[in-house]
Amino acid sequence: MNDDRAWVHTAIDALAREAARSADTHLLKINLPGFAGIDFYFKDEASHPTGSLKHRLARSLYLYALCNGRLRKGQPTVDASSGSTAIAEAWFARLLGLRFTAVMPAATAPAKIRAVEALGGACDLVEDPSQVHARAAWHAANGACHLDQFGLAERATDWRGNNNIAESILGQLEHEPHAQPAWIVCGAGTGGTSATIGRYLRYKCHPTNLCVADVEHSAFFEGFQKRDPGCCCDRPSLIEGIGRPRVEPSFMPGVVDMMVRVPDAASLAAMSVLSRLLGRRVGGSTGTNFFALCWLADRMRQAGQQGSLVTLICDSGERYVGTYYNAQWLRSKGIDTAPFEHRIEQFLSGEDFACDLAVAE
Repeated sequence: MNDDRAWVHTAIDALAREAARSADTHLLKINLPGFAGIDFYFKDEASHPTGSLKHRLARSLYLYALCNGRLRKGQPTVDASSGSTAIAEAWFARLLGLRFTAVMPAATAPAKIRAVEALGGACDLVEDPSQVHARAAWHAANGACHLDQFGLAERATDWRGNNNIAESILGQLEHEPHAQPAWIVCGAGTGGTSATIGRYLRYKCHPTNLCVADVEHSAFFEGFQKRDPGCCCDRPSLIEGIGRPRVEPSFMPGVVDMMVRVPDAASLAAMSVLSRLLGRRVGGSTGTNFFALCWLADRMRQAGQQGSLVTLICDSGERYVGTYYNAQWLRSKGIDTAPFEHRIEQFLSGEDFACDLAVAE
């Protein structure tokens, strides 16, 4: 066995040990008095060592590159990312003794850029977000291993099991009153999370439906509605981590039961309300998920249905202190969250939601 193959074995073993140490993330339950018979659960992916849902994906991408002979000893790595994936990839690069470069939109939250650099990664900031893929390809052409979260997310993750996020959620619900959720809600950034959850639900013959919550200025909703993978959007999403200017290759519309489009102000309002309920800050994409969860709960309550609803806490709000939690920044973007916050608070106290969302099924 040559030296490079021996290094691959050592690297895979290091990733396996890290997975064992990380164990699993908590499934939090929030009891809301206005919802008798409807249970709200939140998969806390912010508790991963790198602070977000993307920790799972980054580990899978490195394993995929190693096992497919794409990553060699001493080879630098690169990926295009708006932040959370890059932080996780930088963390794993340091674990394996590799150099990592994150190609990021220049508008990425400064805290995320600092986090990548603190882990030893380099940030290549691109003014035009639509050019991050081309820039990552340039690095790959110059010798880097392109981890390619947007192109490989759905195939790098073991959707049949291996403690993927869907298997983890269903296992943790096993002894709950409604062990089979009525709905699981997630956003779409690479499309890999929805692909993993949707395929696992079918593979295990679960009756649970999957709702993907999209945001403004994102191509996913229109692509799903029209079943057109060529749909594009010419403006970047304001909600980091989800929403894309194109329908990414890892997005699998055939395993999604419903998509809803959530306004940015509603996402950030829901982020603030949920942060108060939890007693700690969550990120904007978690707000998107929570708003969609409330909308589904309203549908269930009006129909007299009972059951459980599950969504994801994607990352911590501490990464967005200078943006989503900054009043001046919100004003600069023309966002007023107060009307939506009031509406959500009233809804959680028992009133009807009275909110129409764009829906595609």
